[in-house]
Amino acid sequence: MNPLSTTFKRRGFMGAVGGSCAVIGAAALAQQEKPSQGGGRPPMPSGQRSQPKKNAVEGKMNQVTTDVLVVGGGMAGVFAAVKAHDNGAQVLLVDKGAVGRSGQTPFARGIFRFDEKDGISRADYLRQTAEAAEQMNNPVYTELLLDQSATVVDELESWGFFKEATYAKAMNHPLRERNIPVIERVVLTHLLEDGGKVVGAMGLFIDKNESIAIHAKSVILCTGASGFKPTGWQIGSLTSDGDAMAYRIGAEISGKEWVDGHGMTNFGLEGLPKTTCATTQEIRGMLGVEQNIEVEKSGPSTGGMMGPPPGGGGHGGDRRGPPPGGERMAGGPGGPPGGSRKGGGPPGGGSGKGPTMSGGVSAGMSQHKAEGLFPQDDKCSSNIPGLYAAGDSLCSMQNGGIYTQVGSSLAGSGAQGALAGKAAADYAKGRELVKASDAVLKTVNTEIYAPYLRQGGFSPQWVTQTLQSVMIPNFILYVKDEARMLAALTYIEYLRDHQVPLLMADDLHELRQCHETANMVLNAEMKLRASLMRTESRGSHYREDYPERNDNDWLCWIKIRQAADGGMELLKHPV
Repeated sequence: MNPLSTTFKRRGFMGAVGGSCAVIGAAALAQQEKPSQGGGRPPMPSGQRSQPKKNAVEGKMNQVTTDVLVVGGGMAGVFAAVKAHDNGAQVLLVDKGAVGRSGQTPFARGIFRFDEKDGISRADYLRQTAEAAEQMNNPVYTELLLDQSATVVDELESWGFFKEATYAKAMNHPLRERNIPVIERVVLTHLLEDGGKVVGAMGLFIDKNESIAIHAKSVILCTGASGFKPTGWQIGSLTSDGDAMAYRIGAEISGKEWVDGHGMTNFGLEGLPKTTCATTQEIRGMLGVEQNIEVEKSGPSTGGMMGPPPGGGGHGGDRRGPPPGGERMAGGPGGPPGGSRKGGGPPGGGSGKGPTMSGGVSAGMSQHKAEGLFPQDDKCSSNIPGLYAAGDSLCSMQNGGIYTQVGSSLAGSGAQGALAGKAAADYAKGRELVKASDAVLKTVNTEIYAPYLRQGGFSPQWVTQTLQSVMIPNFILYVKDEARMLAALTYIEYLRDHQVPLLMADDLHELRQCHETANMVLNAEMKLRASLMRTESRGSHYREDYPERNDNDWLCWIKIRQAADGGMELLKHPV
């Protein structure tokens, strides 16, 4: 299993591997695991979810090779795979669910297209974004959004993206058109490294007792945001897998103090527009400090725990208002290229706005483009050679620690995915493929299967529920206070040291959950430590005990990395 805690790192998990190894081509394996033609989730093989505990053994290890491995099949992952392929690389895309259907991807219903002729000027957009973000955005990635959003929208239009109610068919289209191998329902648990460079990844199949080692010249993490599994919210699969894998091989992680303020209202399918639409240019400091102050004073907005129904009111403070001197800006393009509608409303709608969310409070989600691997340059690179990230897996700070532009998350994911794909393909060119040694693969395989072979321990569901009970209350991550966060951290450290190392799986489904639970515990520790370190209030980070913004000490980003002794190290990085 992964080094799930600093205390138990690799201890007690060493042993001989009982499973055999098979080396096959990525395309051949992808053909075996071919997704359904409609792009949806493939049917689960009968009787393979739960293998009786008495028959638990380490499964066969498959090995495949590729130039560029893309982890995740959302907006960033698809663009990364397409552009890496178009740049001459052999590409393999792996998703633990299904392309276009996992994580937050189905939730996104607006996309932003910047057109200076039809809206505000580029200079004004950058200035007002910086003001709304309280100077915490990274202008390099804000400019990438402005430069590439129109290209992203045009390419999506060519895939038929705006004609479909769901994303799976359109997002699979460019992959099938290029014969890019896709393996679905595989959860990757480890990044493989050699000499300080990433050389692939390893994980397990969800529906059969087999593991997989992927040898790659470069890896792009497009694993999405790192939120918890909140109760009563339609997004329930944000488990921080990418951040956790990267952190454990030395990658720098950032943005853990920022939180998302989307309300807990569950609209259901009937409450969402039937197709995705482009949105108006409208710089807004949304989902920030004022919302958390409002919740502290008045409680969640009307409508009970789940907020008001779709279209209902609510005074929870969706927006922070225009930046100083900035009025609401309309006039941006509406639907996809060639459409006559302005303002981005759904087909048949009279409103010039995309859907807004109101009511309730969130539950440990994470701010778009403000959390994940810390970029070392303007090409989505991490501090680990060969390792890249894009979309909500990259702490690009495109909008700062707040959400300033409706639809910019989806457009930014496409732009960053395309950039990372090109960069990863360039990195792979002319490089020899370095494979992790057999000894390393055997060790990792043993770690992967350790919870499945363990005869006694803690259920991952029980540990996850304990974690949620600690982290999800709004007075931990939204209305923050040192005493409460230190108390929560004590619980998290106990889970890390005493329960995560003893997670036990009764079947293959629970084996996946064991790894996800370990990742969520690590994510919780990161969020608490970063929130404790930033002793001010800014963006979506609100400290009840430090309610004011402090530029003298905190005009910086916080980076997190694993220290030499296995502990967690936090550092400031100037903006």
